[in-house]
Amino acid sequence: MIKRFFNSQTKTVTFAALLLGVSALISLFLGLIRDRLLAGTFGAGKDLDIYFAAFRIPDFVYGILIMGGVTAVFLPVFAEYFKKSEKEGWDLTNNVLNCFLLLLIFFCGILAIFTPWLIKFITPGFGPEQKALAVSLTRIMFLSPIFLGMSAVFSGLLHYFSRFLAYSLAPVFYNLGLIIGILFFLPVFGLWGLAYGVALGAFLHLFIQIPAAKISGFKYSLSFNFKYPGLMKIFKLMIPRTIGTAAYHLNLIVITAIGSTLAVGSIAVFNFANNLQSFPLSIIGASFALASFPVLSRAWVNGQKQEFLENFSSVFRQILFLIIPISVLMFLLRAQIVRLILGTGNFGWLETRLTAASLGLFCFGIFAFGSVPFLARVFYSFQNTKTPVAISLASVGLNILLCFLLVWLFSFPNLFQGFIVNVLELDGIGNIGVIGLPLALSISGIFQFGLLLFFLRKKLGHIRLREIRSSFLKIVLVSILMGVFVYLVLQALAGLVNMQTFAGILIQTMMAGLVGALVYILIARILKSPEIRTIKSSILRQFTKS
Repeated sequence: MIKRFFNSQTKTVTFAALLLGVSALISLFLGLIRDRLLAGTFGAGKDLDIYFAAFRIPDFVYGILIMGGVTAVFLPVFAEYFKKSEKEGWDLTNNVLNCFLLLLIFFCGILAIFTPWLIKFITPGFGPEQKALAVSLTRIMFLSPIFLGMSAVFSGLLHYFSRFLAYSLAPVFYNLGLIIGILFFLPVFGLWGLAYGVALGAFLHLFIQIPAAKISGFKYSLSFNFKYPGLMKIFKLMIPRTIGTAAYHLNLIVITAIGSTLAVGSIAVFNFANNLQSFPLSIIGASFALASFPVLSRAWVNGQKQEFLENFSSVFRQILFLIIPISVLMFLLRAQIVRLILGTGNFGWLETRLTAASLGLFCFGIFAFGSVPFLARVFYSFQNTKTPVAISLASVGLNILLCFLLVWLFSFPNLFQGFIVNVLELDGIGNIGVIGLPLALSISGIFQFGLLLFFLRKKLGHIRLREIRSSFLKIVLVSILMGVFVYLVLQALAGLVNMQTFAGILIQTMMAGLVGALVYILIARILKSPEIRTIKSSILRQFTKS
């Protein structure tokens, strides 16, 4: 039974995306429990500012060496070598695994030595005690990228062999580790217990994927050939991607630095809102991007351009079909979402309003955030890492400029500030500079989305843009109509349920969300949106014996 579980494979991109989406939903549900526990225990105060700031440097290592290296370029190179012979594929895997392990240990060790100076740079607004605590937490968290680096190699293997069920459990176990840290380590070790939970979660992320990798044919060997051609190719391909992800994570470091100079709790508010908006990104955007990557890579390697373009158009339209209405729902339900998930214990009304406003501003860029991972992987599938990296650098530069500009604009009364305050209902709050950060990210995300599409069309010529544009306009229209119905339901229920209780807010949110989903599906069916048929047929195909 266990072997059959780890050996299971998926048959279509859409079902693989749905499987990853379901697992992401479970993982994110655990993530919401984690955030609720953190919010209830600490509120949006200095302790959580320290905890989130301590994440930045280990997350930087993870981003540049793992997300920017192994995850992005390992799969297409492995596909190329495995097609030649299985032995070459497994030799490549062992060389990558061992060499990256040494690289990560060395890199994390060096950074651990210089952590005190790095923390001074990323938290200029912290006092001496806050900085000292952030240093110790960061050093413990350096275990995380080491475990996650090894896990990323196994993830690449499972992607290639379409064993998404085993892979999908990894983030679930990661969040379980973090929750264990909050519930069991925090009472014993204090704030350090949260860092131990991060390290445990990363180890579990690796551990759960090893059985499926072995079933796929992987056998470990102690190979350290740094001159292995496939390894050298991966290093060459990852350089531009690493630059791009380094810029992205430096962007987050800049945001953290700016947040440390704002009101106490600003870093926590931003991170809570960012975690909430990542819900649809992980369920839909990342799931479709991961599931489609091996299919696109194989089609390109085999010279099947027509199949490549058909898969691109289909997956892109499905992402938009699902993520745009969800972003509309999240904007309309932003206050309810924050109150239900975070509104407990020490998380006060001021923090609730600021987090809800930040979430609302994130919603304007969710369609772009959800599409960018897929669009970038389209480039990666034909081993072009330079174009998306250059675009990423441009968007990061724009975002940093916008962060400083918008935080400044929200620091004093003006027409723009007054407009945003009225729309997001922030009257009476003195320091609202933190909401400039999500607005900057949304604008730069849309900029990145547009550039990726432009250069993809320039690279491939025909990308079936007419059918994509037609679906996009139809999806936006249906989402707006859905939003009108949701708003009316919210207003009607506000006078019927007790909005001061958890049960009342939950009833209002669930009813409005249910009505919105039904209206969206009904109108989409009336307009004969092809995305509904694609999703339905993919699910049926998965459970139909060939």
